[in-house]
Amino acid sequence: MIKLIGIDLDGTLLNDDKTISERNFQAIAQAKAKGVKVVITTGRPLKAIEHLLEALDLYDDEDYSITFNGGLVQKNQTGQVLAQTPMAFEQLEELYLLTSKLRIPLDVISDGIVYQIEGENESWYQRANPILTFQPITFDQLDQKLFYNKAISAYDASILDQSIAKISESYHQRFEIIKSRDILLEFMPKGVTKSSGLAQLAQLLNIKQSEVMTIGDEENDLSMIEWAGLGVAMGNAIELIQSASDATTLDNNHDGVALAIEKYVL
Repeated sequence: MIKLIGIDLDGTLLNDDKTISERNFQAIAQAKAKGVKVVITTGRPLKAIEHLLEALDLYDDEDYSITFNGGLVQKNQTGQVLAQTPMAFEQLEELYLLTSKLRIPLDVISDGIVYQIEGENESWYQRANPILTFQPITFDQLDQKLFYNKAISAYDASILDQSIAKISESYHQRFEIIKSRDILLEFMPKGVTKSSGLAQLAQLLNIKQSEVMTIGDEENDLSMIEWAGLGVAMGNAIELIQSASDATTLDNNHDGVALAIEKYVL
C-alpha cells in the first residue's frame, strides 16, 4: 500500500507550459483525501514553489516538501526545516575554481536568494527561476558564515555537456553532480539526493521504503526512482530513468502523474 508519493515538478507534474492539468489536480486531491502524503521533490527552494503548493492544497501543517534536491526536508506551511545538509564554504571554493576553469557561470543559493557570481559568462538561471531574488556578487564578497544550500551552473546545454565531460572523477567523489534540466547543472554535497531527503522524511513519518512511490523524468530523479518501493518514469523521461523504473506512465503533457496515482494509489 502506497502511503507517500514523491513527485518531481519540471517535466513531471508540470506541463511544458509550466501549468498543472485539472486531472493532475484531482488525482493529488483524491490521494490526499485518502491519507496519502503527497510530497513535491524538487531542486528548487521552497519560496519558488509556494504558489504551486497553495494551488495543490498542500499547505496544511502536516504537508511536506523535499527541496534543493534533498538538501532540505521542510514543512510547507511554515518552512520549518526537519532535516538539512548544508554546503560548506570550502566546497563552494572548489566549485568556483572548477567552473572558472571550465568557463561556465556559477550561482550559489541560500534559501530564496541566488548569488550570481561574476564571471566570464552570464548565468541563465534567472530565465529558469525568475521568481527568486537574484544578487550579482563577486566570489570574494560571499559571506563565509552563511548557510548555503547548493551551487548551480545554468548555461547553454551543449556547452554544459562538454563541460561535464571535463570534470574529473575526484569531483564526482566529493559532490553530487547532476543535470536537472538541459540548461541546469547542479552541485550538491556527496550523498545529498532526492532519495536521501525522502528517506529522512519517511523515517520521521514512520513510513516504510516499500510504501513510497516516486514519479520523475530527469537525471536528478534517478536516486528516488531507484530507492522507492515503486519508481515510476514519465513517458517523456530520459532513458536512464526509464531503464531504472518499475513502471512507466504517460508524458507530462498527457496527465502522466494522474494516471500513475489513479493506477497505483487510488
